[in-house]
This record gives sequence, C-alpha cells and structure tokens, in this order.
Amino acid sequence: MDIEFSSSVRKALEKREPLVALESTVISHGLPFPQNLETASAVEEIVDSVGATPATIAVLDGTVCCGVSRDELYRLATEDGIRKISRRDIVVAAAKRVTAATTVATTTLIAHAAGIEVFATGGIGGVHRGYAADVSADLPELANTPITVVCSGPKIILDVAATREWLETYGITVLGWKCDEMPGFYSRTSGLPVDERVDSAEEAAAIIRTRDKLGLSGAVLVTAPVPAEFEIELAEVESLIEEALHAAERQNVKGKETTPFLLSALVEKSGGRTLAANIALLKNNAKVAAEIAVALKQS
Repeated sequence: MDIEFSSSVRKALEKREPLVALESTVISHGLPFPQNLETASAVEEIVDSVGATPATIAVLDGTVCCGVSRDELYRLATEDGIRKISRRDIVVAAAKRVTAATTVATTTLIAHAAGIEVFATGGIGGVHRGYAADVSADLPELANTPITVVCSGPKIILDVAATREWLETYGITVLGWKCDEMPGFYSRTSGLPVDERVDSAEEAAAIIRTRDKLGLSGAVLVTAPVPAEFEIELAEVESLIEEALHAAERQNVKGKETTPFLLSALVEKSGGRTLAANIALLKNNAKVAAEIAVALKQS
C-alpha cells in the first residue's frame, strides 16, 4: 500500500520506536466541533507524553496518510463533506482523490500495512441491533489482522452480546484492562466476560508477543473501562438508546447516517453526559495504548 508518512511517524518507524495509530472518523463524524479538534489534539499529546508517537490516519485528497499535521487535523474537524470510509471505500477515495476519515476497519488495515502494532479508538463496530446479518466491517478486519486495539468495547448502540459472541467465534482475544467484564462503552460493565484480565502493560505485551510467536493472525482487543467519574449506568444508557432508536425510526434514518444520528441524540438526551464520557474514554484508551506500545518495544 502506498502510504505517506509524517516526519515524526517515519522517524519512529525507522528507529523502531513505539507508535500508536489513531482513527479519524471520531474527528469528522464522532464528535461535534470544537470538542472533536480539542480531543484529537489532546489524544495525540497523551500518546506523546507516555513515550510513543501518535499516528492519526486519514485519506487526504486521495493520499493515504499515516500521521497528520495540526492544519490537517483542523481540516478533518471542520471541513464539510468529508467521507467516512471502510475497507471497501479506500480504492474509491484514492481514485477520486477525495478527503475521507478512516473507520476502525480502515485504520486497522492501514496501521498494519504501515508496521504499527497498536491502535487506540473509542469503540469498535459490531453486530447491529435487530438485524444480525448487519455486521460491521470492523469485525472481519480484526479477525484477520495481527494488531492490538485498545477500546472501551463495542459501541453501545450495537448488539453488544451478539458482538461479544462474534469475537469469540472468530478467535479475537478479548483482554480486560484491570477489569473482568468487557466494558459497556459509557458503562464500566456489560455483564459479558473477557477472555483474560490484565493489570499492566507488561502483562498485555506478554500475551501479544505470544500471539506473534504462535503466528496467529487475529487481533488482540484490550478493553478499557471509561474512567469511573464519567460512567453512566448501563440501565440508564439502555433507556436513552431506546429513545434514540425510536427517534431514528420516526425520522427514517438509515445506513451510514444511523450511528452519527444516534450518538448525537444520546448527547442531547443525556444532557451532554455521553459526550463527556466519550471524550474521557478516548483519552484513557490513548494512554493505555501508549503504555502497551512502549512495553511491546521493551519485551
């Protein structure tokens, strides 16, 4: 894959220093302005402060970019018409020279091609509620890519239990970062077990390196709970989601527009609490990912 690297990412790759890939969909589609720009900048700074190099991934005017400038971050946060692309859309974006934000699937694909071992995001895609055949492209990408993804579980607007079953069926190892249950995104618990609890970056790195030595091709998913002070209890979240789903149905929202609509509705219905939780978990996941990236280089 033809990838354009920022100078800082290229330098880290050449020196075999720790890197953390970051997706761009959360900037262009996941958070409102100015919180999207502030959060993207803060996440990069957190990764850097731990001792790793941040590599925000996006497609800019048809060029696959691994690492972006401040001006490019601003563009992703403010420009109208930025596409949200998954794996199948990369060829179109490149051929038509459009600017696009990368999902978990696309970021996973590009990060692995670039030689980056760790990727931090908010929540992964999964099996959609009420329609089990609608499975996010994130899942098969993770099943076939030996990368480490730090997240707070599947996006809570999905069928989390069905997504957990999918992860098990397709051999994606799910670790709990200092927890025994897979987090429920805005909630610290989901009632669903992880495969193994890890209490340090070194413990996670040992499992990841063993995956590599065994030659297994799937991702290791490190699930980190939202910081306790920002948690919204699962029962309350489910009630909010039901209201948002009814609103989407009334307004005939479908396809790619569903997720951003639901997330926006949740922000409104929760009085901004889901937005605060989302930002908090993004920052925390970046910190955890950077710690694991550093530990991997020391293992």
